[in-house]
Amino acid sequence: MSHDMEHRVKMNVEHEIQLLVGEINRLGTEGADGKVQVTFGTLFNDEKCANIFEALVGTLRAAKRKKIISYEGELLLQGVHDKVVISIL
Repeated sequence: MSHDMEHRVKMNVEHEIQLLVGEINRLGTEGADGKVQVTFGTLFNDEKCANIFEALVGTLRAAKRKKIISYEGELLLQGVHDKVVISIL
């Protein structure tokens, strides 16, 4: 992969993470700890999120690696993990 293409992919991931944070703020509520949180099921089943994120799970993992959000577990699966809480750090 060329350096230019790597840069574009990285910028795209950053942009998707920013969009994700915006959607969590839109759909979420403030938890007892003051952090905005939403369940995976709420995000996954939201029509606007479905249209924005081609790979929601991948964007969530990238944001978690960058310590922008947190949630229990590694890989979230629709149905199985609908009640997992995702928090903005």
